[in-house]
Amino acid sequence: MSKPIENYALIGDLESAAMIAQDGAIDWLCLPRFDSPACFASLIGTDDNGFWRVAPVGAEQCSRRAYRDGTLILDTWWETDSGTVRVSDFMPPRTRFPCVVRTVEGQSGCVRVRSELRPRFNHGRVVPWVRSAGACTVAVAGPDSLWQRADDAGQGVRRSGSTVVDFTVTAGRRLTLMLAWAPSHLCEMPAPLCVPPETALKETRDFWQEWAAQCRYQGPWRDSVVRSLITLKALTYAPTGGIVAAPTASLPEHLGGERNWDYRYCWLRDSTLTLSCLLRSGYRNEAAAWLDWLLRAVAGGPAGLQTVYGIEGQRSLPETEAPWLPGYEGARPVRFGNAAAGQFQLDVYGAVLDTLYRSLRAGIPLQEHMWSLVNALMSHLREHWREPDQGLWEVRGPRRHFVHSKVMSWVAADRALRIGALLGRTESSGPWRALRDAVHAEVCRMGWDPVRRSFVQSYGSSALDASSLLMPKLGFLRPCDFRVRSTIAAMRELDQAGFVRRYQEGGGGVHGVDGLRGGEGTFVACSLWYADALAAMGERGRAREAFERVLAVRNDVGLLSEQWDPVRHRHMGNTPQAFSHIALVESAFALQRAGVTPEACA
Repeated sequence: MSKPIENYALIGDLESAAMIAQDGAIDWLCLPRFDSPACFASLIGTDDNGFWRVAPVGAEQCSRRAYRDGTLILDTWWETDSGTVRVSDFMPPRTRFPCVVRTVEGQSGCVRVRSELRPRFNHGRVVPWVRSAGACTVAVAGPDSLWQRADDAGQGVRRSGSTVVDFTVTAGRRLTLMLAWAPSHLCEMPAPLCVPPETALKETRDFWQEWAAQCRYQGPWRDSVVRSLITLKALTYAPTGGIVAAPTASLPEHLGGERNWDYRYCWLRDSTLTLSCLLRSGYRNEAAAWLDWLLRAVAGGPAGLQTVYGIEGQRSLPETEAPWLPGYEGARPVRFGNAAAGQFQLDVYGAVLDTLYRSLRAGIPLQEHMWSLVNALMSHLREHWREPDQGLWEVRGPRRHFVHSKVMSWVAADRALRIGALLGRTESSGPWRALRDAVHAEVCRMGWDPVRRSFVQSYGSSALDASSLLMPKLGFLRPCDFRVRSTIAAMRELDQAGFVRRYQEGGGGVHGVDGLRGGEGTFVACSLWYADALAAMGERGRAREAFERVLAVRNDVGLLSEQWDPVRHRHMGNTPQAFSHIALVESAFALQRAGVTPEACA
């Protein structure tokens, strides 16, 4: 039976990440990278698809758990009838090969603990050969090998497809289990297993605490902001600077539904908010690395600009299905890869140019050929901005004239003009200004519904879309504009128990705007956009309430998924979601600028 999505905590080494449930099982881990096939896939399957559990024998769920302050080191406490133990889980910063460290320490009494390791390579499909190699147990299949070492616990026993290690800890006794991945053609024990656990722990702790200490935010929600920033850092693929949308794949947006996507890739949609979030928070190096990734990814003709790329900037992300996996609570199909890479989305032009403009304003050096890129993007946009597209939400039905996509075309023209002004290049300002004015006039004419007194999702539609909340943030209209205020007021129709859905289902028929079966929960980022919009309008009390409602649905270790189901009180979609945590950080800064504090609004 699937465990609740909100039961999972994250550990990672800036190249991959493991998801750990409250029962002590690592149910999802892709090695050696975020986008590699999983070697533990029970998160979207069953135990037969791979896991690694460390817990007291007979215990079903931990007593409590928490990250150590300013780190990604997870401490889990187990209180049993015979005593208490603490398990500390982390992944040391990568040297050559990835490693997971699980340290068990007796707190009181005498507790029998079991480690059960069941690797299944190729997304839970391939059962490896298992053998002993000195002090290690080695699992091998195809190009992959996993090496497990359990200091002072002896060799594991192979039982029912798993390697089981039983041991007893008493107060003050500490025992460490380590698991490292290496290419299967290397026959020697991976170097990470030779590092003393105490050294690995200290280096990991120092790395994260030094990084977290750089955060500039000093407002009332600092702990929440720092946790979101650490999560965002953990979703960064350090070799390239790319940031994955989430480390998981095919967690459903609706139980039993079809909206099961692979989010282990990098979206241009997120680029502006990501850069803004990192710069505001004091992480200039990370912002520059993200910009460098962006520029490498979009290199080439503007007609080939994609909405999503691989962590190294790969363009080909073929979408496949995994029929051998039953899916999370039966949600099928289980998908790997993402066909959104082949969609036409106008908003990405605005996202790229807005990111370039913000980088230039922040003093991040831009390469000389960037002006040529700006011209190429604008030349292409001038020819194609009137075309329908698949929109921000990547619909898989017919293309439409989505209002947000047109607004982002306006953003592209506006930021191109601003970049030109900063660089002293005004030769194209006339055509770009004309484009900006034409888009603005069309959106205000075609995207505004005078009956509903609101901007709508697409031309000719009467359905609302939460992306309209971004208009003042993007500078398309001022917060005081009556159309902005009226649109924000209309968002009550997207409200569900105080949270905001992405759009009205009526915008796309009984199956939603994307034509797929099943509904979805409320969208975390949209609920935070609503808080921002309220703060910009001076509605400080309502803004604080909207923001703190989101804080209240984080899981026990401060993580947010893509969506929240206010009926079942469940996290939905892939987790933890970069977009949600970016929006949380941005909202904290927005509320601080607007003078919103718990004390001021009490």
